[in-house]
Amino acid sequence: MQCLVKYLKWPFYSTLNSIIMKNIYILLLLISSLFSCDKVYFGEDLGTKDRKKNFEYLWNECNEKYSYFDVKNIDWDAIKVKYESQINEGMSDEAFFNVMGSMLSELKDDHTNLISPLNVSRFGVKKLGQDNFDFRVIEDNYLSDNYYISGPFMHDFIANNEIGYIRFGEFTGTVDDNNLDFILKRYKNTKGLILDLRENGGGAVNDIFSILSRFVEKKTLVYYSRIKTGAAHDDFSEMKEAFVEPSGKIRYKNKVIVLIDRGTYSAGSFTALATKALPNITLIGDTTGGGLGMPNGGQLPNGWTYRFSITQALDLSKDPSLEKGVPADIPVSFDWSDMKKDEILDRAINEL
Repeated sequence: MQCLVKYLKWPFYSTLNSIIMKNIYILLLLISSLFSCDKVYFGEDLGTKDRKKNFEYLWNECNEKYSYFDVKNIDWDAIKVKYESQINEGMSDEAFFNVMGSMLSELKDDHTNLISPLNVSRFGVKKLGQDNFDFRVIEDNYLSDNYYISGPFMHDFIANNEIGYIRFGEFTGTVDDNNLDFILKRYKNTKGLILDLRENGGGAVNDIFSILSRFVEKKTLVYYSRIKTGAAHDDFSEMKEAFVEPSGKIRYKNKVIVLIDRGTYSAGSFTALATKALPNITLIGDTTGGGLGMPNGGQLPNGWTYRFSITQALDLSKDPSLEKGVPADIPVSFDWSDMKKDEILDRAINEL
């Protein structure tokens, strides 16, 4: 999609505020497409490599537009003092990048990055929890040698052909009616489905609604969303409702279990959040990694680019704190001392 806006200031956020009141899908897609622009342009008078000015610029941008300071109880003023004292004009680009990247990592948010020719800063939220997934264990001990690959899904019958197992490793944006119809028709007579989202780092948000529309029989409110609209940490738009509506295609009416872990992030966490409103779906595994704020960003005066979360997703009680992770309904961990079974998958099979 062609870039629509070259540089973001508050009038742009007011436009997004209007959009969010109309259509959650447009909001999410627009945020994604705007950040994918090749360049974010500055006037020539703003271009500078001055370390202090670039630091101030990034700190202020986050201070005014990052969406989860209060939820995470982050003292951004104290963080400014901590990192500003490490900056001097004689430091190398690499050293300067490391200071700036470390400051952003204080947000503990994998939607937050500093991007330069030298490196890309990142936090690594999945490392906050145990590794709970090894697909080789599933391939060797649960699936047939000729399991199916339908678009972005890998799937097969398990548990004496009584259950359908579906591995969905990434929200690729390629989920369509053809592969969903085929999969749901194939497993229509099973007593339950297992959708494995472990280590799914996210991707295209439209896939969320395409998938969940096959597991509901009526239009269902699943969460709320709002966007940052002002400089104060608590300046947000009104909340916008997000619904899952039943698909006119093949739907699955039996029980569904979704497997999650700390590596389930962004669109994966949105899916987990939405299932909390769907009584026929149960979450098993570990708490997700969060990522419920949609990212956007811009360019520093020195040419480096950045991004961070500018929205919040809230559960049905209008609580935004699940950004810290959507908890499993049934917590289970993988036992790495036994590589012939997956305890999380076994628990899902037993629940069905």
